[in-house]
Amino acid sequence: MFTGLSAFPLTPTDETGIDERAFRKLVERLAAAGVDSIGALGSTGGYAYLTREQRSRAARIAVDAAGGIPVMIGIGALRTSDVLALAEDAQNAGASAVLLAPVSYQQLTDDEVFGLYEDVTAQLSVPLCVYDNPGTTHFHFSDELHGRIAALPNVGAVKIPGIPADRAATRIAALRSQLPDGVALGVSGDQLAAGGLNAGADLWFSVIGGLLPEECLAITRAAAQGDAARAVELSERMEPLWELFGRCGSLRVTSAAAEHLGLVGTPNLPRPLRGLPAEARREVAAALDALGVRA
Repeated sequence: MFTGLSAFPLTPTDETGIDERAFRKLVERLAAAGVDSIGALGSTGGYAYLTREQRSRAARIAVDAAGGIPVMIGIGALRTSDVLALAEDAQNAGASAVLLAPVSYQQLTDDEVFGLYEDVTAQLSVPLCVYDNPGTTHFHFSDELHGRIAALPNVGAVKIPGIPADRAATRIAALRSQLPDGVALGVSGDQLAAGGLNAGADLWFSVIGGLLPEECLAITRAAAQGDAARAVELSERMEPLWELFGRCGSLRVTSAAAEHLGLVGTPNLPRPLRGLPAEARREVAAALDALGVRA
Protein backbone atom coordinates (compact mmCIF):
# COMPACT_ATOMS: atom_id res chain seq x y z
CA MET A 1 0.00 0.00 0.00
CA PHE A 2 3.01 2.30 0.25
CA THR A 3 2.91 3.84 -3.21
CA GLY A 4 1.40 6.90 -4.87
CA LEU A 5 -0.71 9.30 -2.82
CA SER A 6 -1.55 8.68 0.83
CA ALA A 7 -4.18 11.27 1.77
CA PHE A 8 -4.61 12.43 5.37
CA PRO A 9 -8.09 13.79 6.21
CA LEU A 10 -9.02 16.17 8.98
CA THR A 11 -10.87 14.65 11.94
CA PRO A 12 -13.51 17.34 12.63
CA THR A 13 -13.61 17.72 16.40
CA ASP A 14 -15.14 20.08 18.94
CA GLU A 15 -15.43 19.89 22.70
CA THR A 16 -18.35 17.45 22.48
CA GLY A 17 -16.43 14.97 20.34
CA ILE A 18 -15.84 13.97 16.72
CA ASP A 19 -18.30 14.98 14.02
CA GLU A 20 -18.63 11.42 12.75
CA ARG A 21 -20.87 12.29 9.84
CA ALA A 22 -18.45 14.91 8.50
CA PHE A 23 -15.46 12.63 9.05
CA ARG A 24 -17.13 9.81 7.13
CA LYS A 25 -17.91 12.20 4.28
CA LEU A 26 -14.29 13.34 4.09
CA VAL A 27 -13.05 9.74 3.88
CA GLU A 28 -15.69 8.80 1.31
CA ARG A 29 -14.55 11.72 -0.90
CA LEU A 30 -11.01 10.36 -0.84
CA ALA A 31 -12.17 6.87 -1.75
CA ALA A 32 -14.28 8.23 -4.60
CA ALA A 33 -11.30 10.17 -5.93
CA GLY A 34 -9.22 6.99 -6.05
CA VAL A 35 -6.35 7.88 -3.71
CA ASP A 36 -3.87 5.08 -3.20
CA SER A 37 -4.28 5.00 0.57
CA ILE A 38 -5.83 6.99 3.39
CA GLY A 39 -3.97 8.07 6.52
CA ALA A 40 -6.49 8.48 9.31
CA LEU A 41 -5.55 9.95 12.69
CA GLY A 42 -2.29 11.46 11.56
CA SER A 43 -1.21 14.94 12.60
CA THR A 44 -3.88 16.45 10.35
CA GLY A 45 -6.30 14.06 12.01
CA GLY A 46 -5.52 15.47 15.45
CA TYR A 47 -4.71 12.09 16.97
CA ALA A 48 -2.87 13.53 19.97
CA TYR A 49 -6.00 15.38 21.14
CA LEU A 50 -8.35 12.39 21.13
CA THR A 51 -9.13 9.70 23.68
CA ARG A 52 -8.52 6.05 23.00
CA GLU A 53 -12.25 5.51 22.57
CA GLN A 54 -12.54 8.36 20.08
CA ARG A 55 -9.57 7.09 18.13
CA SER A 56 -10.94 3.55 18.04
CA ARG A 57 -14.29 4.81 16.77
CA ALA A 58 -12.64 7.03 14.14
CA ALA A 59 -10.51 4.12 12.95
CA ARG A 60 -13.59 1.98 12.40
CA ILE A 61 -15.38 4.76 10.56
CA ALA A 62 -12.37 5.38 8.32
CA VAL A 63 -11.99 1.73 7.34
CA ASP A 64 -15.70 1.38 6.67
CA ALA A 65 -15.96 4.61 4.67
CA ALA A 66 -12.83 3.86 2.63
CA GLY A 67 -14.64 1.18 0.66
CA GLY A 68 -11.63 -1.07 0.23
CA ILE A 69 -8.98 1.65 -0.13
CA PRO A 70 -6.14 0.75 2.30
CA VAL A 71 -6.28 2.76 5.52
CA MET A 72 -3.31 3.53 7.74
CA ILE A 73 -4.14 4.49 11.33
CA GLY A 74 -1.99 6.70 13.56
CA ILE A 75 -1.13 5.07 16.88
CA GLY A 76 1.25 7.60 18.46
CA ALA A 77 1.04 8.19 22.22
CA LEU A 78 3.28 9.07 25.15
CA ARG A 79 3.55 5.61 26.71
CA THR A 80 4.43 2.36 24.98
CA SER A 81 1.55 0.61 26.72
CA ASP A 82 -0.87 3.11 25.20
CA VAL A 83 0.68 2.70 21.75
CA LEU A 84 0.25 -1.05 22.00
CA ALA A 85 -3.41 -0.63 22.97
CA LEU A 86 -4.01 1.74 20.07
CA ALA A 87 -2.26 -0.67 17.70
CA GLU A 88 -4.61 -3.42 18.83
CA ASP A 89 -7.62 -1.16 18.27
CA ALA A 90 -6.40 -0.19 14.80
CA GLN A 91 -5.87 -3.79 13.77
CA ASN A 92 -9.26 -4.79 15.13
CA ALA A 93 -10.79 -1.98 13.09
CA GLY A 94 -9.33 -3.46 9.91
CA ALA A 95 -6.40 -1.11 9.34
CA SER A 96 -4.03 -2.07 6.54
CA ALA A 97 -1.10 -0.37 8.30
CA VAL A 98 -0.27 1.79 11.31
CA LEU A 99 1.69 5.05 11.59
CA LEU A 100 3.90 5.72 14.59
CA ALA A 101 5.82 8.83 15.61
CA PRO A 102 8.04 8.82 18.73
CA VAL A 103 5.76 11.09 20.75
CA SER A 104 7.24 12.17 24.07
CA TYR A 105 7.32 14.83 26.78
CA GLN A 106 10.83 13.93 27.94
CA GLN A 107 13.52 14.05 25.24
CA LEU A 108 14.05 10.50 24.00
CA THR A 109 17.38 8.85 23.29
CA ASP A 110 18.09 6.80 20.16
CA ASP A 111 17.95 3.60 22.21
CA GLU A 112 14.58 4.57 23.68
CA VAL A 113 13.13 5.28 20.24
CA PHE A 114 14.51 2.02 18.89
CA GLY A 115 13.01 0.23 21.90
CA LEU A 116 9.61 1.78 21.20
CA TYR A 117 9.55 0.48 17.64
CA GLU A 118 10.99 -2.88 18.73
CA ASP A 119 8.22 -3.35 21.30
CA VAL A 120 5.45 -2.28 18.94
CA THR A 121 6.51 -4.15 15.80
CA ALA A 122 6.78 -7.37 17.77
CA GLN A 123 3.03 -7.19 18.44
CA LEU A 124 1.84 -6.24 14.96
CA SER A 125 0.18 -8.24 12.22
CA VAL A 126 0.10 -5.29 9.76
CA PRO A 127 2.92 -3.09 8.41
CA LEU A 128 4.14 -0.08 10.34
CA CYS A 129 5.20 3.25 8.90
CA VAL A 130 7.87 5.13 10.84
CA TYR A 131 6.79 8.77 11.21
CA ASP A 132 9.81 11.08 11.20
CA ASN A 133 8.33 14.45 12.23
CA PRO A 134 10.91 16.46 14.19
CA GLY A 135 8.89 19.65 13.99
CA THR A 136 6.31 18.04 16.27
CA THR A 137 8.21 15.40 18.24
CA HIS A 138 11.52 17.30 18.50
CA PHE A 139 13.29 14.00 17.91
CA HIS A 140 15.77 13.81 15.05
CA PHE A 141 16.34 10.43 13.44
CA SER A 142 19.79 9.63 12.13
CA ASP A 143 20.00 7.57 8.96
CA GLU A 144 21.65 4.84 11.02
CA LEU A 145 18.70 4.72 13.41
CA HIS A 146 16.27 4.64 10.50
CA GLY A 147 18.17 1.64 9.18
CA ARG A 148 18.09 -0.17 12.54
CA ILE A 149 14.36 0.40 12.93
CA ALA A 150 13.56 -0.48 9.32
CA ALA A 151 15.21 -3.87 9.82
CA LEU A 152 12.65 -4.76 12.50
CA PRO A 153 9.81 -7.10 11.54
CA ASN A 154 6.68 -5.51 10.09
CA VAL A 155 8.26 -2.16 9.19
CA GLY A 156 6.90 -1.29 5.76
CA ALA A 157 7.71 2.38 5.20
CA VAL A 158 9.45 5.49 6.46
CA LYS A 159 7.76 8.90 6.27
CA ILE A 160 10.28 11.75 6.21
CA PRO A 161 9.95 15.54 6.20
CA GLY A 162 9.94 17.43 2.92
CA ILE A 163 13.25 18.07 1.15
CA PRO A 164 14.12 21.04 -1.08
CA ALA A 165 14.21 19.94 -4.72
CA ASP A 166 17.91 20.66 -5.19
CA ARG A 167 18.80 18.23 -2.38
CA ALA A 168 16.04 15.67 -2.73
CA ALA A 169 17.80 13.13 -4.95
CA THR A 170 20.92 13.05 -2.77
CA ARG A 171 18.91 12.85 0.46
CA ILE A 172 16.63 10.10 -0.77
CA ALA A 173 19.50 8.04 -2.15
CA ALA A 174 21.46 8.36 1.09
CA LEU A 175 18.55 7.26 3.27
CA ARG A 176 17.44 4.53 0.91
CA SER A 177 20.92 3.00 1.12
CA GLN A 178 20.29 2.42 4.85
CA LEU A 179 16.88 0.78 4.40
CA PRO A 180 16.29 -2.89 3.69
CA ASP A 181 14.83 -3.85 0.33
CA GLY A 182 11.06 -3.64 0.39
CA VAL A 183 10.81 -0.76 2.87
CA ALA A 184 9.18 2.19 1.11
CA LEU A 185 10.37 5.77 1.48
CA GLY A 186 7.76 8.51 1.41
CA VAL A 187 7.87 12.29 1.70
CA SER A 188 5.64 14.77 3.49
CA GLY A 189 5.78 18.56 3.50
CA ASP A 190 3.23 19.25 0.78
CA GLN A 191 4.99 22.26 -0.71
CA LEU A 192 8.11 20.15 -1.33
CA ALA A 193 6.41 16.90 -2.34
CA ALA A 194 6.77 17.29 -6.12
CA GLY A 195 10.53 17.52 -5.78
CA GLY A 196 10.63 14.46 -3.55
CA LEU A 197 8.49 12.41 -5.90
CA ASN A 198 10.56 13.50 -8.90
CA ALA A 199 13.68 12.42 -6.99
CA GLY A 200 12.39 8.89 -6.53
CA ALA A 201 10.32 8.81 -3.35
CA ASP A 202 7.82 5.95 -3.39
CA LEU A 203 4.88 7.99 -2.15
CA TRP A 204 3.58 11.30 -0.88
CA PHE A 205 1.98 11.49 2.56
CA SER A 206 -0.21 14.53 1.97
CA VAL A 207 -2.06 16.94 4.25
CA ILE A 208 -3.95 18.78 1.52
CA GLY A 209 -4.48 15.47 -0.29
CA GLY A 210 -6.99 14.71 2.45
CA LEU A 211 -9.11 17.59 1.19
CA LEU A 212 -8.09 18.13 -2.46
CA PRO A 213 -7.35 14.60 -3.68
CA GLU A 214 -7.78 15.25 -7.40
CA GLU A 215 -5.23 18.05 -7.44
CA CYS A 216 -2.73 15.98 -5.45
CA LEU A 217 -3.31 12.86 -7.53
CA ALA A 218 -2.46 14.87 -10.64
CA ILE A 219 0.91 15.84 -9.16
CA THR A 220 1.59 12.29 -8.00
CA ARG A 221 0.67 10.71 -11.32
CA ALA A 222 2.75 13.22 -13.31
CA ALA A 223 5.82 12.38 -11.24
CA ALA A 224 5.16 8.63 -11.54
CA GLN A 225 4.96 8.97 -15.32
CA GLY A 226 8.30 10.76 -15.44
CA ASP A 227 6.83 14.16 -16.27
CA ALA A 228 8.80 16.08 -13.65
CA ALA A 229 8.08 19.47 -15.19
CA ARG A 230 4.34 18.85 -15.08
CA ALA A 231 4.49 17.74 -11.45
CA VAL A 232 6.34 20.94 -10.52
CA GLU A 233 3.96 23.08 -12.58
CA LEU A 234 0.92 21.60 -10.84
CA SER A 235 2.51 22.08 -7.45
CA GLU A 236 3.35 25.70 -8.23
CA ARG A 237 -0.32 26.36 -9.01
CA MET A 238 -0.95 25.59 -5.34
CA GLU A 239 1.70 28.04 -4.09
CA PRO A 240 -0.85 30.31 -2.34
CA LEU A 241 -1.83 27.33 -0.18
CA TRP A 242 1.80 26.41 0.44
CA GLU A 243 2.51 29.98 1.56
CA LEU A 244 -0.43 29.83 3.94
CA PHE A 245 0.77 26.48 5.27
CA GLY A 246 4.11 28.03 6.13
CA ARG A 247 2.61 31.11 7.74
CA CYS A 248 -0.45 29.70 9.54
CA GLY A 249 0.15 25.96 9.87
CA SER A 250 -1.17 23.23 7.59
CA LEU A 251 -3.79 21.99 10.07
CA ARG A 252 -5.42 25.39 10.54
CA VAL A 253 -5.38 26.10 6.82
CA THR A 254 -6.91 22.71 6.04
CA SER A 255 -9.56 23.31 8.69
CA ALA A 256 -10.47 26.68 7.14
CA ALA A 257 -10.47 25.20 3.64
CA ALA A 258 -12.81 22.39 4.69
CA GLU A 259 -15.14 24.98 6.23
CA HIS A 260 -15.08 27.10 3.08
CA LEU A 261 -16.04 24.06 1.01
CA GLY A 262 -18.93 23.28 3.35
CA LEU A 263 -17.52 19.90 4.34
CA VAL A 264 -17.24 20.54 8.07
CA GLY A 265 -18.88 22.77 10.62
CA THR A 266 -17.39 25.36 12.95
CA PRO A 267 -15.54 24.82 15.23
CA ASN A 268 -13.76 21.69 14.02
CA LEU A 269 -10.48 21.81 15.96
CA PRO A 270 -10.04 20.65 19.55
CA ARG A 271 -9.21 23.34 22.10
CA PRO A 272 -6.82 24.94 22.70
CA LEU A 273 -6.43 25.02 18.89
CA ARG A 274 -8.31 27.84 17.21
CA GLY A 275 -9.38 28.43 13.64
CA LEU A 276 -7.82 31.09 11.44
CA PRO A 277 -8.70 34.77 11.80
CA ALA A 278 -10.99 36.36 9.23
CA GLU A 279 -8.29 37.81 6.96
CA ALA A 280 -6.45 34.49 6.67
CA ARG A 281 -9.75 32.74 5.96
CA ARG A 282 -10.32 35.11 3.07
CA GLU A 283 -6.88 34.19 1.73
CA VAL A 284 -7.71 30.49 1.97
CA ALA A 285 -10.98 31.06 0.12
CA ALA A 286 -9.20 33.03 -2.60
CA ALA A 287 -6.59 30.29 -3.03
CA LEU A 288 -9.29 27.63 -3.43
CA ASP A 289 -11.30 29.78 -5.81
CA ALA A 290 -8.20 30.37 -7.96
CA LEU A 291 -7.77 26.61 -8.23
CA GLY A 292 -11.42 26.20 -9.18
CA VAL A 293 -12.05 23.90 -6.24
CA ARG A 294 -15.64 23.08 -5.37
CA ALA A 295 -17.02 20.71 -2.75
